[in-house]
Amino acid sequence: MMDDAPSRNIVVLGATGSIGRSALDVIAASGGLLRPYALTAHQRLDELAALAARLRPRFAIATTPDAPRPAGLPAETIWRTGPHAMLEVVQHEDVDTVLAAIVGRAGLEGTRAAIEAGKRVALANKETLVIAGPLMMALAAERHAELIPVDSEHSAVFQAALAGRRDEIERVVLTASGGPFRSLSTEELRHVTIDQALAHPTWNMGPKITVDSATMMNKALEIIEARWLFDLSPDQISVAVHPESIVHSMVEFVDGAVLAQLSPPDMRLPIQYALTYPQRRPSPARRLDWDLPWKLHFEPVDRTRFPAVDLGMQVARDGGTAGAVLNAANEQAVARFLDGTLGFHQIVPACRAILEQHDFDPEPTWNDLLTLDQWARQEMAAWNSAS
Repeated sequence: MMDDAPSRNIVVLGATGSIGRSALDVIAASGGLLRPYALTAHQRLDELAALAARLRPRFAIATTPDAPRPAGLPAETIWRTGPHAMLEVVQHEDVDTVLAAIVGRAGLEGTRAAIEAGKRVALANKETLVIAGPLMMALAAERHAELIPVDSEHSAVFQAALAGRRDEIERVVLTASGGPFRSLSTEELRHVTIDQALAHPTWNMGPKITVDSATMMNKALEIIEARWLFDLSPDQISVAVHPESIVHSMVEFVDGAVLAQLSPPDMRLPIQYALTYPQRRPSPARRLDWDLPWKLHFEPVDRTRFPAVDLGMQVARDGGTAGAVLNAANEQAVARFLDGTLGFHQIVPACRAILEQHDFDPEPTWNDLLTLDQWARQEMAAWNSAS
């Protein structure tokens, strides 16, 4: 541990979400090493004010334009509003690291701005690479920005891969809890309710990510993210169901050695690792209790019941515009499931249908991707099983 390490100014994009709140626990426990420079939120502004009162950031930003300054915000914290305020603060010269924790397509611009500014980006917004992986990785290389993954699976791969050279990696194995429905039949999946889908057995996450875990679309998105983040071919990426969520992912090397990262399901560990890398420091995250008996189980994914995994593999192979369309279609499909206008069992087939309808482009521009994002949402909003 390096106690003389310089402090780091952190911007937390999406401070009121589950990742953002966990990050603020890490910052508060860092003994001043990590300093909250700015916190952002979109709607839950009273929560943002309470977090700012606790941590005293220099800026608190509502991405909603002209939002009134909430009561309880510390007098010394500067209040700014609108998306441009967010983009300006992530690029400020005093900022060292940006935690990209806004869920979904909404997090794309803030993450891109941080990469353009050459910041370290603690990446919890997997959609950035799902939508625009090649463009973002090229931009990061050009601007010398660091992308350190926060998703527990990708953080585990990042950590385990340090045991060897890049050309010694044969494949990575992303683990999946299997969600709440890994033992249900195809017929039973047709009758899943919203409450059932939101009851994850091991993780406490927001509704969108929890539904993605239940359909295993989260694993599809993680396959695509891993493909670009680690410069892998899709054939180098596997998925294994691991209900305990203790082994967060594994790296298999060419000699047959398999290295895994283990810890309880607590996002504070990968968040802190991304913020303090290459250091390891004491963490507020939970620890494994080695005085208790416990077992680890692994099983293959049932691709008949969970076709999202194969869909993710297909999109990882296709590249181009496929990721943007899949992500947008899925976000809209999950929203329809949560408002009761789409069945749980229809989410993945609907996403596949929208994907197959679009005009594929292997080398899209940024504007092409944004245009297709809107198109896919509109198509999914109108989709029905007879389409």
